[in-house]
Formats: sequence, C-alpha cells, structure tokens
Amino acid sequence: MSNKNIGIKDVAVAAGVSVTTVSHVLNEVSYARISPETRDKVRATAEQLGYGPNRLAQALRTQRTGMLGLVSEEIATTPHAGRIILGADEAAKARGYNLMIINTPVSASLESRQADVQALLERRVDGILYATMYHRDVELPANLGSVPSVLVDSVATGGSITAVIPDEEGGARAAVGALLEAGHTRVGFINNTDDVPATRQRLRAFRATLTEAGLDGDGAPVESEVSEVQGGYEAARRILARADRPTGLFCYNDRMAMGAYRAAAELGLNIPSDLSVVGFDDQELIAANLHPGLTTVALPHYEMGAWATEHLIDAVEGKTDLTLMALHPTILGCPLVRRDSITAPAQ
Repeated sequence: MSNKNIGIKDVAVAAGVSVTTVSHVLNEVSYARISPETRDKVRATAEQLGYGPNRLAQALRTQRTGMLGLVSEEIATTPHAGRIILGADEAAKARGYNLMIINTPVSASLESRQADVQALLERRVDGILYATMYHRDVELPANLGSVPSVLVDSVATGGSITAVIPDEEGGARAAVGALLEAGHTRVGFINNTDDVPATRQRLRAFRATLTEAGLDGDGAPVESEVSEVQGGYEAARRILARADRPTGLFCYNDRMAMGAYRAAAELGLNIPSDLSVVGFDDQELIAANLHPGLTTVALPHYEMGAWATEHLIDAVEGKTDLTLMALHPTILGCPLVRRDSITAPAQ
C-alpha cells in the first residue's frame, strides 16, 4: 500500500538522488541513462517508504491506463489452461500493469467476440491478449487491432497479429522418442478426430520420428476418436486388439491416456510392463494421479501467457514492433515430464 504522506521528494532525499531520477526510475523511462545500481536503490527506497507513483498522473501524461485486457475462450473454467491467465497476470503485475478478463464461450459468434473486445476498448485498455482454450486457427474480430494485441495458443487466418503457440511437433517427437529410447519398436498412436493444428502436427511428428528411427512410420497403427476419456478407451480397445499390438502407446492427450489405462486393465495388460503409455498436456489432476503416474508432455500455458504479456507491454511502451513479429508465430517448447508409465518392452 502506498503511503499518501510520502512524496517523490522524500524518496529522492532518502536515496540521495534527484527528483528527476526517481521519476525516471519509477516511471520506467527507457531513454534515461541511469545505472542498474541506482535504479535498484531508488526502487528499494520507494518500497521501504511506501511510495508509489501517481497512476492518474501517469495516465494523463503517457495516455496509458496501466490496464491490459484478456479475452479468454473458456480457459477461465479449464484448469490446466487457466495457467495462461496466471502467467499473464504475474507478468503484468511485475511490469506495473493490471489484467481485466472477459471469458467468452468457444462457440460464441464473431459478433459476440467483437462485442467483448469493444467492452475492453471502452474501458481504455492499453493492449489485448486473445487466448483460446486449445491451439487452433481463429477468425478474429475486426476491432482487435485497435490497440496492440497478441494471440495466445492460436494463430489468425492470414497471420496479421503476433501469436505464441506450443511446439506440437517437438512435443510429439519427445513423447515418441521416450518410447523408442525404452526399446519399443511397435508403437501406436491414439489421435484426436478434430481438424486442428495439434491433430495434424502430432500425427506428422509421430510418423516422422518412427521413420527416422528406421521403423515403418507410415504403417504404424493409428486410431482416432473424440479426445476425451471415452474416446481414448474406444481407440485403445481397437488398437490393442491387433495381432501385432503395440507395446508402446502415444496418446493425443492425458484424458485419452486415462481411457487407454482402462482398456489395458480390461484386457489384463499391466502398465508399464505389458504396455508403456505416454500422454500430452500434463494435466496434473490426471497425469500425476493415474497409477502408475503418466509420463506426458507439458503444454507451456503459463509460459505462453507470460511471453504474450511481456511482448504486449513492450509494444504498448514503444519498445518493440508487433507488426514484424506477426510474420511468424513464436513457438514455445513442450517438455517431457517423466513419471512411471514407460519401461522396456517385455522380451
């Protein structure tokens, strides 16, 4: 909390610097030639005295409100993707900004989403983050470009706005690679039926990784279903009924992997001694609580939220040009999270 009895002159005296220096440091004036040591000293002194800059005065001078908008497609009610909000919020606060969130249904019309963006613009946000609940191509409201904007977990048709997305292919390669490293040569894939980037890219990476290892990537068994527990179960029942059933199974997401666990149990197969399984998403409530714990690939939701916010603020403050960054989406890595669902195949 700021101390209303403490002024900028008090901070300057206590820090042994000029009022101008204090103003430049606390208002993050980029062109001011002030050493890192002096900046740290001024910030520490201001915090110790309980002094904060006058946000109203800042807004009048810079024509910025210190507010960022976030339009989220149901991610506020999706536990693992809610980390996008956490990453964005923490990055915003670290830079002295606050986040205003509007949650919109994934099925909302373009007109409805345009109204959501307009609601943020009317509240004079300095920039907007537009996040989707899963990685896909989106048609954007025309008014989104009225202020600096960044897409999170999505790419706009035409690539007109800066976007940050997960490395779907890299994550799938890590998943399949973990099975290959354990010695599996019969590997199957349970895929999603939705025509989204993750479906296509994970399948492409699955086949390519097997082919590069000297296996028949194009001929490897693939079964597709709705990407939920029941879909994973049904696809696993089919793929495990093959005469040459896989000893390693890559699942499109952790929910489908949960269904595969059920199918394996019904068939009398032990995980991992009879069947090794790897998922995708790292939904903690699922992956860490399956028995055995599910080895999976983590989607960088927190990192995407933080990255998007950092670059959005840089654009708001004139430190970067989002137009140049919009030419190609930024891709963040999907690391493998090792648990106990993979072992060497039985001889």
